[in-house]
This record gives sequence, C-alpha cells and structure tokens, in this order.
Amino acid sequence: MIIEILKRIWQIFLLLVLQVFLMNHIHIMGYGSPLVCVALLLYFPVNANRVLTMLWAFLLGFLVDVFSSTPGLSAASMTLVAFLQPGWLRLWVPKDSPEDFLPDFRTMGRWNHLRYLTALLLLHHGVYYLLESFSFFNLTDLCMTAGISFGFSWLSIVVLELLRRGEKKHA
Repeated sequence: MIIEILKRIWQIFLLLVLQVFLMNHIHIMGYGSPLVCVALLLYFPVNANRVLTMLWAFLLGFLVDVFSSTPGLSAASMTLVAFLQPGWLRLWVPKDSPEDFLPDFRTMGRWNHLRYLTALLLLHHGVYYLLESFSFFNLTDLCMTAGISFGFSWLSIVVLELLRRGEKKHA
C-alpha cells in the first residue's frame, strides 16, 4: 500500500514537472498546448477505488492549475475523467481479465490501449476546452484548439508509454 502511494506521488511529480515546465510552453500554431497530465489516469487498475482515483486526479489537476494559472480547468476535467475512467476501461478490457488488471500496451494490446487512450483524451480535452471557452460562440477556434492539443497530447503520451515500456524491459 505504501509503495503504491509513493509510486502515485512520484507519477504526479513527474507529470506535473513535465506539464508545467515543458508542455505549457509549447503552443502549436498559436492554438493548442499539449495536456499530458491525464496520463496519470491511464494506469489505474480496473478495481481501483473510484474515490481515491478521483482524489489523485483532483490533486494533480489542482497542482497543474496552481502552476499554470488555469483556475479549476484541470482539476474539473481530470476529476470528471477519473469518475468515468473505470467504466470506459471496462469497454476495452477482456472479460476474463483478473481483478487487479493494470492497463498498458502489453496487457490490453496495442489497439485496445490506443482506443482507450483516445477516448479518455477526447473526453478530457473536450471538457477542458469547453470550460476554458465557456461558450459555443467561436466553435471553429474551440475545435481547432482542442483538436491540435488532442493530437499532440496523444502523441506525447504514446511516446511516454513507449519510454515507460522500454524502462521495464531493461529493469
């Protein structure tokens, strides 16, 4: 239990540093900035306590908001995604999987994991940018910002997953 908590704290620290010091300073074509903090939610097991998952997500979202001057956007979108994550995960997990099934490329298969990642990112970015604009008045800009940010976030998280997978092979 203690090891899991320390592991989550380390993941939050790494994602926070990556988001605040690198990703927040990337603005693709003046529109989107990648949001990789949602990667924390990809690796919670199927049987994870939903309340604890939401607390971890809120904590990371709150810290990103504090350091990025985005009042409540990350916290709200991360908490909503954490609430919906177990149900969405069950869509792509094999029925005969163990209770402590941990989603990643190896356990889910490449395509199921990419679909799962895509669904969570679309939900997160949709909520985040809808809250940011708080209007459908300029729908074209909203879609371009969310789409560009989604694309680069997706690519960044896939690269992070490949790096993470490479670390486990060498360990």
